[in-house]
Parts: sequence; C-alpha cells; structure tokens
Amino acid sequence: MSQNQAQLAPAPAAVTEDRRLLRRLDRHRNVLVPTVAVVALVVYFQSQTSAFVSADSAQNILRQMAFLTVVALAGTFVILIGGIDLSVAANATLAGILIATWIDDFGGTLAILLVVAVGAVVGLVNGLITTFLKVPSFLVTLGMMSILNGISNSISNGGPVSYRSDLLQRLVNESTIPGIPNGALIAIVLTAIATVIAFATPFGRHLYAVGSNERAAALSGVRVQAVKLAVFALAGAVAAIAGIIFTGQASTGVPMGADPSLLNSIAAIVVGGTALSGGVGGPHRTLLGALVIVLLSSGMDITSVDPYTQLIVKGAVVIAAVALTIDRRRYGIIK
Repeated sequence: MSQNQAQLAPAPAAVTEDRRLLRRLDRHRNVLVPTVAVVALVVYFQSQTSAFVSADSAQNILRQMAFLTVVALAGTFVILIGGIDLSVAANATLAGILIATWIDDFGGTLAILLVVAVGAVVGLVNGLITTFLKVPSFLVTLGMMSILNGISNSISNGGPVSYRSDLLQRLVNESTIPGIPNGALIAIVLTAIATVIAFATPFGRHLYAVGSNERAAALSGVRVQAVKLAVFALAGAVAAIAGIIFTGQASTGVPMGADPSLLNSIAAIVVGGTALSGGVGGPHRTLLGALVIVLLSSGMDITSVDPYTQLIVKGAVVIAAVALTIDRRRYGIIK
C-alpha cells in the first residue's frame, strides 16, 4: 500500500464505531422508521398547506385516531402470536350495528356489555377453529369477515340504524379533558392497558414466546392453545369497542361502515413496528403507527389527493413498512 493510500484509508477504530452505529440504528429501526415518518409527514403537509398544523386539524386527527387505534389494537395481539385477524373491521361493524339496535331497549351499560361479549365470542370462535381444527388464521378470519358482514346487513336490513340515546355522544364525542375527545382518551387508556398486559404480566410473556417460537414455547411449558384462544377472544372484544366508538362518531349504525378500515388497521400495526412474523412489537407501537396512517390520510384529504391515489399510496406504505420491519433471519425462504 502506498503512503497516500494509507493516509486516505479510515482508521480501524473509526470503521468499528461506524459499524456499531449502523447496528444500533438497525436494532431500533422499528421505532426510528415511524418516528421519522411522523416528522416528515408533518413537515411536508405543512409546507403544502398552512391549515395542516392547526387546532381544528388536531381535533380531526384525534377523532380519526380514536377508532383506528382501537381496531388496530384488536389485531395487534393476534399478529404478535404469529397469526392475523382479518375479521376485526367486520367485527367492529357488527358491534356498531348491535349497539345502535340495543342501546334504546337495554340501556347503555347493558347494551355495551352485551356488544363487547358478542365481539369476544366471535373472536373465540376464530380461535377455536384456528387452534383445534388447525386452519390458518388467515383463512378462518377471511371467512368470518364475510359471515359478519352478512349478519350486519341482515340485522340492519342493509340500511343505517338510528337510535335516540345520547350516551354514545357523551361517551365518545364530548371532551372530559379540554381539547381531547373522549374517544381519543379511550384509545389512549386501552393502549396503556394493553401495553401493561404485554410487558408486565405472565400472559404477555407467554404471548411473545408463542409468537417467537411456538414449539419452543410449548416445550417450555406455555399453554399455547390457551394463549391463542385468549388472544383471539381479546381481539374480538377490543374490536367491538372500536365498533362502539365508530357508531358514536357516526351517530348511527352503518352497515359495512368499519370494513374499509381493515387495510388502515394492518398498516398501523406494521408501520408502528410490529412484525407480521410475530413475537416483535407491541400495542404501544400500534399507537405510533396509527398516528402515521392518520397523518397521511388527513394530509392527503386536506391537499385534495383523489381517493384512488390515496389507496395506491396506502398500499405502497404497507408494502414498504413490511419490507423495512420484517426479520429476514427467521425465514429460510420467502414465498
């Protein structure tokens, strides 16, 4: 090596430090990517219109986040165990129809409890079929989505369901804390509870164990089938709460109303950093992912991007998020 080449080559210590920095960035990419996305979206859309960063825009974003965060939370636990629940949005739609149908007859409290119980039963059925009949959760919940949509339309006769009670208006749309709609507060509280369950309870540890390596978890004494059944039932109950929020915001039960949110909910989960391979991520990241998706949707609405282009952008975001967050070391072959 010539004297000039030796002078231009980086010192070994500098190379080692650069590699350490790259490894640290790679280790935290699931958090860095959505955080950078939030900052980039705010800066970009604010440069396009001064109305993006405003009190009215913040209220709109919080309202959109309320429903999306809760329906995405429903799917997060199932993805953490390595499965997927494509019926969460349809479950939310059914819950929205049921709460609108029952709230005047049964009263608010009983109607809400019944709706959440129905949602949990739907989730439990998904879990039973997946666990004991060994049918992939993708196929089970895809079929369940069609069944729930049929039931919702049968109950509502394909039309909106109105109600007289003002309970949902107070519970979802009014503000206990000034500036923050109650629906957003419910979403934040549910995220906090789900995060505690995931990281501070034996159930949470078993959940991550099943998602990381189901066989190893079983050999370690984890009751894998019981964990799966509990996760699917929990997902159904949380999806029902999302449906109640949706109906409260719409002030009427809407057939197929929450169904278009399925793609956004999956996007919120993976953009937040929860890997579709299972065992990585958590409910707290779903809140961040929901913020990214709502900022993207709200920004495109304010800047008058047409709906078809919005679908293209959201689909591309999901693919990009999966590509950035997937742990390729766990897959021998990508099919």
